Formats: sequence, structure tokens, C-alpha cells
Amino acid sequence: MSSVTLDNVSAVSNLDDDPVKPMRAFELRVSAVQQLSEHFRRITLTGPDLALFGSNAAGETLDLRVKVMIPSPGHALPELSNIRGSLQDDWYQGWLAVDEAVRGVMRTYTVRALRPAVPAVGDQAAIPAELDIDFVLHLDGGSGPAAQWAASAQPGDALMLVGPCARWGDCLGIEFAPGDSERLLLVGDETAVPAIAAILETLPAHVSGHAVLEVPTKADFLDISTPADMEIRWLARDAAAHGVELSRQVRALVIPAACDVGEEPEDVDVDATILWETPMASAGHGLYAWIAGEAATIRDLRRYLVRDVGMDRNAVAFMGYWRKGQALS
Repeated sequence: MSSVTLDNVSAVSNLDDDPVKPMRAFELRVSAVQQLSEHFRRITLTGPDLALFGSNAAGETLDLRVKVMIPSPGHALPELSNIRGSLQDDWYQGWLAVDEAVRGVMRTYTVRALRPAVPAVGDQAAIPAELDIDFVLHLDGGSGPAAQWAASAQPGDALMLVGPCARWGDCLGIEFAPGDSERLLLVGDETAVPAIAAILETLPAHVSGHAVLEVPTKADFLDISTPADMEIRWLARDAAAHGVELSRQVRALVIPAACDVGEEPEDVDVDATILWETPMASAGHGLYAWIAGEAATIRDLRRYLVRDVGMDRNAVAFMGYWRKGQALS
């Protein structure tokens, strides 16, 4: 692993002067790069702005989503005068209005971990706040601009994120809401692995269930720990079609009751709209399912769990993180 010291990171914004808004821009620099597996690469970011990065009341990020702004070639950071510090409600429209050659590209990623700064104590030097994002690299040349950036990122490289502001209160971007449920089903492909891993690490010991993760190859099976009684099942896709093994495992784990008749969910055209259905909190103490990944696979699992199994829609979170053949911001 290579790294950069805090001395290399300049204070890029006056945190005290920013108005309080739910979202803000964070101007950061790469502090470390780690190749976790064949297809997973961790980029660790640091900077004074992280003092204002939001999380839930327990300091957890769970499945928190952020916007990663990839610099355009020849630009250290997106040259966007209207995207600095706290963001106005129309910041996205302002970003779209900027010349694409200057603004770069924007992609959505999950925060894998957030570590607050540790002040100096005695002879112990201060430790800066850090944020990890795990990128999926496609070795067949199919990587998008964000993964391409991650593949060549080095300590000291600049990057801008759009994420929640800690001063606002409620943390926007977290969907995991099991309520009082003590049985969980966490399902996802490689794009959901960072979120599922972060969730597993925070679960209490009395929670039980299954986590099912489909990744490109066996070399991508990662070491994930959890205090909960959760069985973690890794599935290597290898030459199989995307989502086939994932769907098979879910159908084996959750079997429809003989007399249950579930609700028929509306059909979603995943090529025309984003599949995203997340309840505010799970109803009751039964099974809570959190499912994310390629939109067509998630649509089919949604239909199976709600219609065939008969699960309450308030107990299932479905998120189409991406759609095969499409680029989503």
C-alpha cells in the first residue's frame, strides 16, 4: 500500500463560513491505494473537509451513497465555481450546464468506511480523518471512467465528492432501515459488496440471517467480519451470466409458503427508469431484505420476493445500482 501524509493535504475550504445545507462538496486527496483482490481496488481519501462529512447517529455509514466527481483530462479537479462547500438545491443542474470537457463525469459509489480524525495525545501524532471507497475494476476493458481513474490513482491525486453534511442532522443517502427486524437477507453483486460489508460490520450480535454476494471470480472473495449470526455466502460468477447464481441462491434460501399469495408489484422498465424502492423502516420483527445490484436482476428478485414469497413491501429494500449497457450518474 502506498500513502501520503497529512502535510500534503491543503485546507481547500473555510469550513466555518459555509451555510448549513443537507449536501456539500468535499475536496479531498488520495492518501492510500490498496488492491484488495483481482477486481476490487480501495481508494482512501483525506482532507480537512472530512470534518463535516455526515453519518448516522451512531457514526456509521452503512450503505451511504456519495457522488464521485472524476476530473476531466488535464484538470486536477472539476472547475466548478458553483460546486464548492455547501450545495444549493440546484447544484446538479448547474453541474450539467458546464461544458462536459471541463466538468468531468459523476458516478455514484458507496462509502466503505469513514474514520474520524484522532487528535494528538502526548507523543502520539494526530491521525487525519479518512474515507474509503472500493471500486470495481473490469479487466476486460469494460471499466467506466470512475474505475479507470481508480485503476491509475496515486497518493496525492485530487478528487471531489458530493455527500451529506454532518451539520444538517439527518444523514441523506442511507437506505438500510431494518427497524426491529432480527432476521436479515442481504443480497448483491460486486457493486453492492462495499455496502453489504459495511452493514455486516455494524450489526448487533442478536441479528441472524444470510448475506449472498456474487462477484466475478473466487479471487474476489473478501474477508468480512460481523458480530452478528450471519452466514456469508460468496458466489463466483466465472463464465455464468450476471445474476444467475445470485437468483438461484435467493430462491433456495427463501421458499414461498404453500398458501401465501403475495402482492403483484408494478412492472418496472429498467431501461427507462431507475429501480429504487426503499421503505423508511421495516414493519414488525420478521425478515428484512436488502437487495442491490444490476437492475434487471434486482427487478426479478423483487417480483419473486413480493409476489411469489409474499413478503411485505415495507420489509424489502430494492436498489438497481446499475443497468447493463447504461451509464448512470
